[in-house]
Amino acid sequence: MASSKDPGSLFPALLKQWRNKRGLSQLDFALAADVSARHISFLETGRSSPSPEMVLRLGATLDVPLRHINAMLVAAGHAPFYQEPQAPTAIPEPVRGPMALLKEHAEPYPLLVINRHYDIVDLNRGALLLLQTIKPDLGVGRIEDLNLLRLTFDPQGAQPFIVGFDELGRELLWRLQREVLQDPGDRVLRQLLDDIVEMPTVSDSWREVDLAIPSSPAMILHLRMGPVEMRFLAMVTTFQAPQNVQLEELRIETWLPVDEETAGVWRGMVGVVGSGE
Repeated sequence: MASSKDPGSLFPALLKQWRNKRGLSQLDFALAADVSARHISFLETGRSSPSPEMVLRLGATLDVPLRHINAMLVAAGHAPFYQEPQAPTAIPEPVRGPMALLKEHAEPYPLLVINRHYDIVDLNRGALLLLQTIKPDLGVGRIEDLNLLRLTFDPQGAQPFIVGFDELGRELLWRLQREVLQDPGDRVLRQLLDDIVEMPTVSDSWREVDLAIPSSPAMILHLRMGPVEMRFLAMVTTFQAPQNVQLEELRIETWLPVDEETAGVWRGMVGVVGSGE
C-alpha cells in the first residue's frame, strides 16, 4: 500500500469522495465505468494504482469537473491532462472568435461572460450600457474588476434597481452556497460567499440554504429605473465538452426582453445613447 507521504495515497480518498457525492455504490460505479467492482475497491483502498487513462475514465464517468480531474491525476502521481487558465479573466483563444459573434448577435440586448467566481470576463455593448446605467461612473477599464454577484447585492450598486429583490437575492445566495458546498476547497468562492452574507441587503432567513430547492437555469430580472420598468429573462449557458478548464468554467449570461414593452424601452435607451455619441 502507498505511504501516506506518497501523492498517490491521496487518490483513493478523492475517488471515494466523488463516488459518494454522485450517490453511487462501488458496483454501480464499476458498471458505469465498465471496470470490475473489485478494481474499484482496490483503487479506493490504495491496493491498486490507476493509470492516467483510468483516472480520466473514472473522472468522466463521475462527471467530475476538469479542474478536479487534474487534481485526481496529480493525486495519483500523474501530470495534469487538461489545460488550466494562466489568466483567470481572459477568454481562451479557441473561442474568442465565436464569442465575438455571440456578443454581436445578442445586441442590443445584454450578454455577459463570467468565470466561476462571478467576475465579469467579457461583455457586449448592451451589457456595458446596462452596467453604466446602474453605475454611471463605471468606465470600460474597470469592468475587469467587477463581480456580478457583488454588484447585484450591493446597496450602492444594482440592488436598489431590482424589483422583488428578496426572491432573486435568496435564489442567488442559495446557488452560491451550493457551489461552495460542492467545492469547499475554493477559497475565492468561499470569500465571495462570506462577503455577500455580510451585506446589509441579505436577510437572516436566507443564510440557511435549502438544498431541496433546485437552482433555476433561468430567472426573470425585473428592473425599475425611475419611471422606466423592464423585465429580462436571464439565461445562463456553458460550453459543452470544452476540454479546457477555463472554458468549462465560463458562463454566458444572456438577458432577453420578456415582453414587447421591455424590448421597446431598451431599444429606445440604446438609441438615445447611440445618437448622443
